[in-house]
Amino acid sequence: MQLQIRSRRENGRDLPVLVWRSPASVRAIASAPHGGGLGLRRWVVNAQVPASYARRDPDHHLGKLGVSLGLPGRGVGMLTAADVRQHGVATDGGVGVVATVGLTHPVLAAAPDGARQPLVGTINVVVSVPERLTDSALVNAVSTATEAKVQALSELGIDATGTATDAVCVLCPGEGRPHAFGGPRSMWGSRLARAVHAAVRRGTWEGQG
Repeated sequence: MQLQIRSRRENGRDLPVLVWRSPASVRAIASAPHGGGLGLRRWVVNAQVPASYARRDPDHHLGKLGVSLGLPGRGVGMLTAADVRQHGVATDGGVGVVATVGLTHPVLAAAPDGARQPLVGTINVVVSVPERLTDSALVNAVSTATEAKVQALSELGIDATGTATDAVCVLCPGEGRPHAFGGPRSMWGSRLARAVHAAVRRGTWEGQG
């Protein structure tokens, strides 16, 4: 999938959106509010929204956004208050990663219950693997990506595992002999981990700059 930076107008504001579009369906696993889960997808969007974003229907909102951008079929949609133009990009052995890093509301995953967290201020990670992964390897790849993100934050001195609304999307072809493993010492998992680690670090620098 090729990345484009596009713009749309919402509530009197011009807001950027990252768009990936595929000519054919690809396998995807995602924790995104739109098109999450496991299945075949044609596109991914990572849309910037105002920090005051308070809509309770992000799934519907992102679906309409996909239509307005002329995107066909089913896709994956993410939201963030971070400036998506300031994204981090990394590749490693055929794996490509784009990360947008918003750290206004960092959290520790196992922190005690507290105040309700906002919907935005998010780390979104989109990963493209060039060869097919099994369902279990895709699940494992999400875990590997998350571990690499946390490693990057730790090395940057950020006492957090992310934010309360982080999302991950891993894409791979729907055809070909599937690889059974996505952990950090597997062939594709190790490459994914290094690329996510680098993209999150770069995205953090871009976002802070």
